Amino acid sequence: WNSETKSMEYRGVWFHDRSIAFEQGPFQNGTNNIGEFLAIVDALALMANQSADWPIYTDSRTAISWVSRKTVRSTSMRKGETSTQVNDLVAWALRWLSENECHNHILKWETKAWGEVPADYGRK
Repeated sequence: WNSETKSMEYRGVWFHDRSIAFEQGPFQNGTNNIGEFLAIVDALALMANQSADWPIYTDSRTAISWVSRKTVRSTSMRKGETSTQVNDLVAWALRWLSENECHNHILKWETKAWGEVPADYGRK
């Protein structure tokens, strides 16, 4: 999420070689937590399509919580500050979670021990 432009993008990266598995955006008026949440759901959908049960890592406890609870508790969304495109993506992700059974472990990336998560864009 870029605080200056208010744009959000996200991607998934294969851990073994750091190649990009998927990349979405940028989208206007998203948030960092929404991007992290969408990346997890996209990763889950990719793993389901490939019948793979590999773990998925994220550095966002909030996104892990939203996925496990199958709900998004975004203040920006409640206030109507997110774009229609972002709202539609979140609706798709919540629908996907409710319609699919997930077998992948979603694990917290330990930034202090391992450095930045490989999917980050290195803008911090």
